[in-house]
Amino acid sequence: MYRFLLTPRWVGLHLLVLALIPAFLFLGKWQYGRFEERSAASSRITANLSTPPVPLARLDSVGAAVPDSVKYRLVTVTGRYDTGHELAVRRRTQNSRLGFYVVTPLVTPQGAVLVNRGWVPAGATADAPPVIPPPPAGEVTVTGRLRPTETEDSTGIRNRSGLPPGQVLLIKTADIGKGLPYRPFGGFVELTGQRPQGGPAPEPVPAPDVGGGGGLNLAYAVQWWLFIGVAVGGWALLIRREARDLQSAREAPQDPAEDAEPLTTRATLQDRDITR
Repeated sequence: MYRFLLTPRWVGLHLLVLALIPAFLFLGKWQYGRFEERSAASSRITANLSTPPVPLARLDSVGAAVPDSVKYRLVTVTGRYDTGHELAVRRRTQNSRLGFYVVTPLVTPQGAVLVNRGWVPAGATADAPPVIPPPPAGEVTVTGRLRPTETEDSTGIRNRSGLPPGQVLLIKTADIGKGLPYRPFGGFVELTGQRPQGGPAPEPVPAPDVGGGGGLNLAYAVQWWLFIGVAVGGWALLIRREARDLQSAREAPQDPAEDAEPLTTRATLQDRDITR
């Protein structure tokens, strides 16, 4: 009954199912790996945001690199703002509005840390300089979230040259440091508070959205694994249906129309005999 499974059409279906099973298994494992990575990152960021501030020098130094393990840790640092080397970071959106981040070096005895003081709206044109409130004068103690240097991969923003003076696309500490008279720390600080507070200031950058910790990736992983059951179940269902149809065709009664002609011929011969 199941010889049909060896026909070319069915052999092709078998090979397709055999190929789909490892493919769905791999895609599910890949999504589950993404879920684990995002869950770990979410837990780490949540813990870092809730940890009391520590001096910046404990986690970062001049020319160093800030690891992801301390990303968004709260730090404090004391120094004087250098508005002469202040920068406006283009293409930054906040509250669905396009504008700039304001990055001002804070000079300390160890070096300078780039401080993202917040967001300001864009000017009348793309190249018009934004209106930036000045920082407090004199010595300032800054509290903020420690961030690694930005890259094209981490932001999705492609860096380019030819920008108006005083404007950049990325808070890339190594590149910005080339135009400073002092060496910068490896990362930068996202301002959350300062003493003294000063007058009008840019809008604070909101805390990162920790999100669901990769819950969507987990749902995708389960979905891919369920597709394995769907593929195997559909394959088995098609086999049963084909076998049932073949069995029904074998057991079907013979068509009465096939016997109609012989009966008619026999009746005609009998009529002729009677006539004779």
